Amino acid sequence: MGTVTAPAAQPVREARRRRVPSRARGLGLNLVALLLGIGLWALLAGLGVQGLPGPVRVAHRAAEVLGDGTLEGDALASLRRVLLGFALGTALAVPAGFLMGWYGVARGLLEPWVQFFRTIPPLAIIPLAIVVLGIGETPKILVIALGAFLSCVISTFQGVIGVDPTLVNAARVLGAGDRVIFTRVVVPASTPFIVVGMRIGLGSAWATLVAAELIAAQQGLGFRMQQAQVYYDLPTIFVGLITIGVLGLLMDRLLLLAERRLGGWQDRR
Repeated sequence: MGTVTAPAAQPVREARRRRVPSRARGLGLNLVALLLGIGLWALLAGLGVQGLPGPVRVAHRAAEVLGDGTLEGDALASLRRVLLGFALGTALAVPAGFLMGWYGVARGLLEPWVQFFRTIPPLAIIPLAIVVLGIGETPKILVIALGAFLSCVISTFQGVIGVDPTLVNAARVLGAGDRVIFTRVVVPASTPFIVVGMRIGLGSAWATLVAAELIAAQQGLGFRMQQAQVYYDLPTIFVGLITIGVLGLLMDRLLLLAERRLGGWQDRR
């Protein structure tokens, strides 16, 4: 048995050994890109480009708002809205995408509405949501959920209809029913598309959130940047932008980690 399994296991071990240096190289390139970006930023600030604040000045402002708790409160308020809206949008989008891809009747009923609302930017719905639902948390979360839903549902739908028919036919030949085919073939094959849709939806959620907070909010990163704009407080605006970018990047990396766990059976470059 050893002579049979060893050759099969050898390529797997070699692939794992190659993956570790590849990840280290990728992290090194990420660090280089970060340093180059900060260096370019400092250079432009030193040249006095439109009063652009430098990294040191922004770092000092970040330390100030961290010290008095302002940044923590704003970040938690925005993060809570994004998480609630994003979770609601994706929780609705994944089943809807599966239904549209698996059942022709559901596709005929749902797809026209999905395509219709996709042509309307979520930002355009914010004034209507505020007029109808007020200026509380509900309209913000619903608009964020809509942005995440529209991004994820199309990706899930494409994942389902893009499943290789050979896999489905092979499962049917082996005696699998629709439920087994759906859970064992369609869902795993669609996972990468779902994650891509969730990543796009996450970006849409953050963009929609900031716009909603600019219009009506008492706390949040978008609200704080709007207040800073009134007083031409560029360092505070940069602190808000960087915080949003860092939080969004961390959430995106968590989605990638989940995708690797769920789609570990797939070949990767």
